[in-house]
Amino acid sequence: MSINSETLQIANVEIDVIRKDIKNMHLAVYPPLGKIRLAVPKKTDEEILRLFAISKLGWIKKHVKNFKSQPRETKRDYVSGESHYYQGKRYVLEIDEKDGYSKVLVSGTKKIQMRVPAGSSVDFRSKVMKEWYRKQLKSQIPPLLEKWEKTIGIKSKDWGVKQMKTKWGACNTDAARIWLNLELAKKPPICLEYILVHELVHLHEKHHNDRFIQLMDKFMPKWRMYRNELNSLPVSHNDWGY
Repeated sequence: MSINSETLQIANVEIDVIRKDIKNMHLAVYPPLGKIRLAVPKKTDEEILRLFAISKLGWIKKHVKNFKSQPRETKRDYVSGESHYYQGKRYVLEIDEKDGYSKVLVSGTKKIQMRVPAGSSVDFRSKVMKEWYRKQLKSQIPPLLEKWEKTIGIKSKDWGVKQMKTKWGACNTDAARIWLNLELAKKPPICLEYILVHELVHLHEKHHNDRFIQLMDKFMPKWRMYRNELNSLPVSHNDWGY
């Protein structure tokens, strides 16, 4: 796919414009500080670009403000005493340095224990934790899928978990495949449920239009509350780059 990029300045807002072989314009605001990107068909007229961007200025400024004000986790070193989150609850990490296989487990209501070899690196401990989060999240998804596929009246053909920097979930409507962000393991279970429902509804309606909103209202009337809760929670530390 051929891609060209340029910058569009509207008032004090800078927008990265990506021209590529697509049919419609797509506007997005990315973390951590609200980078704005507008993907457009290659031959889109400059004046149409400007008018579209101006019409979306209120939306853009709102989302940029939300990203800049959203709390963020500090970088983790995976040492005893650090705070880590699981299913929306805060736990204190306790490192147990022992030879043998590595493992992570929840101890009571306040501790997460991690067993790793003595002298193991931060990267190694990070991978151990991520794999534990992945395992936990993958165990939560099947019963939720069974529940909501029946409620919504549609089935996904495949699903998976992966680390995503800009989305909580994604849906390939052609393949009926759903992806869920690994970070959801840290969030309250209802937030995972909301994202799952959101992506399943996309199998009925691809776009975020009035019909999509009507379907969300029908199947999960409190979805806006769950969305606001999710977006108010701290986002993970990442070396963001695009």
